[in-house]
Amino acid sequence: MSLKNKIVWITGASSGIGKSLAIHLSQQNTKLILSSRNELSLNEVRNLCLNKQDVYILSLDLENYSNFEAKVEEAISFFGTVDILVNNGGISQRSLAAETDISVDKRLMNINYLGTIALTKALLPYFIRKKSGHFVVTTSIVGKIGTPLRSTYAATKHALHGFFDSLRAEIHQYNIKVTLICPGFVTTNVSKNALTGDGTPQEKMDTATANGIDPDRFAKIMSKGISQQKEEMYIAGAKEKLGVYAKRFYPKLLSKMIRKLSVT
Repeated sequence: MSLKNKIVWITGASSGIGKSLAIHLSQQNTKLILSSRNELSLNEVRNLCLNKQDVYILSLDLENYSNFEAKVEEAISFFGTVDILVNNGGISQRSLAAETDISVDKRLMNINYLGTIALTKALLPYFIRKKSGHFVVTTSIVGKIGTPLRSTYAATKHALHGFFDSLRAEIHQYNIKVTLICPGFVTTNVSKNALTGDGTPQEKMDTATANGIDPDRFAKIMSKGISQQKEEMYIAGAKEKLGVYAKRFYPKLLSKMIRKLSVT
């Protein structure tokens, strides 16, 4: 399926994967709606896009998910429709479970899970009425495998897999697609912005993240997966992909490997 002239709404579009995806899709003559909390950064991304007249800014805070029906109406008003929603917004974690305040757990769940499904549910009736649509969700390899220092982050991503796998079966009859994109390490600020046990940002980049996939390359691969309407896609290094298959076929071996990972 060509993405040319499709109307794509991207959350978390002010930086990282969302930013790179927006720029890449604009080069395919895709019409874009860009959302995040940071309107200034969104405008900077818009200025980097091709055909800026086909890019609209819609500020949105996933943590404040009580008014998403109004946001959906506003998004539809820009181009008269929405074809694809890329649920890309979220926040990570770097802290031991025993040292993480429950308020941090709640915030991660509110942003990564509840905010994402609230926006999805707000748009879903429109997709059902027009009998077409596509939900794309940026989850994570840790949505398949839990690793140290990411207990609640992993839980939010596992939850997204459960919800969207179920949703895919429920809405198949309406010609609505669901694609789960599972990144490994990508060179973005995700680790710098990750919450520590008391809720403050880590403010440093992990070595693995610094050595991860370039976000522009990631966006090209992701775009292809979206156009092919894949159900699930792993965009990660060989070791991370191997971990997914080890979890399925050799879970005890993977558990031993994960226990050896650094927790400091």
